Amino acid sequence: MRSSANHRCRLLLAVVTVAMPLLGTAETRITGATAGAKKGVAKPWAIRWQPAQLVNGAPIVFDVAPPVRLTELSAKWLGHQVWFSYDAASKAWYGIAGVSLETRPGTYALDLIGTTSRATQISFTRKILVRAAKYPSIKVTVAKRFTEPSKAQLERIHQDTTVKQDVFQHTNPDREWTGKFLAPVVAPVSDAFGTRRTFNGKVQSMHQGLDYGVPTGTPISAANAGIVLLAGPLYFEGNCVVLDHGQGLLTLYLHLSEIKVKQGERLAAGQEIGRSGGTGRATGPHLHFAVRWQGVYLNPATLPTLKLP
Repeated sequence: MRSSANHRCRLLLAVVTVAMPLLGTAETRITGATAGAKKGVAKPWAIRWQPAQLVNGAPIVFDVAPPVRLTELSAKWLGHQVWFSYDAASKAWYGIAGVSLETRPGTYALDLIGTTSRATQISFTRKILVRAAKYPSIKVTVAKRFTEPSKAQLERIHQDTTVKQDVFQHTNPDREWTGKFLAPVVAPVSDAFGTRRTFNGKVQSMHQGLDYGVPTGTPISAANAGIVLLAGPLYFEGNCVVLDHGQGLLTLYLHLSEIKVKQGERLAAGQEIGRSGGTGRATGPHLHFAVRWQGVYLNPATLPTLKLP
């Protein structure tokens, strides 16, 4: 009887030993693990994002730990290129992206493409859910010249449009930012991102930034390290500064009374860029702070909440 029992145990052990490599191979196909892992053991891609629940208008930080060592990583997300930089401390790749206000609720693919140390490519796709955010509506009264500009003012607006197009076409895949993003000023928010605004009962627009209710002359700081792309006056924006933080991310500071930086200057996080004011199309002194990623305006209030290396 004991010999028969031992025989059955040996048979069961043999079945388990044969089955294990087969399970590992199946897992490799499902998770996208690649060559380089131990035989029969699938190492999956680890993908996280902030904020945990994505909505239209949200900035995103993707945190990716691939199954093998990579020399380069990029992705496609909502029709945009996402560039990643490697953080040795966490052994993960970080990339900044966003969801436009126009993006409908649904599930969207993050298509990752990496290059290994042997110059081979590996890829993986992760489906991510985007929900709908709720944004308010308000009515605003401004000077008539901002809703019914004269011929000369229209010419100025046209010139400004060309300047902004040149600035916004600039795309820097390299990472300029370092560490956590900061609020440009410590003050109450007077108007939220995504607000649908009607000017003088006629002209409608979407508020594509965050307004801080501060008096004229309040020091304004750079939200993170970056390069000054624009520092000067525009018709609607007034005196404004645009910073390039790399990976396609820009921050904009509008309606300033004074500008303290120059185009091409490299700034550190928290460095003063100017003083608040009420120049351009403004109902009074305040700072309009905007975040733009590859042509998409994102909610500035979310950016400082993201944890970054």
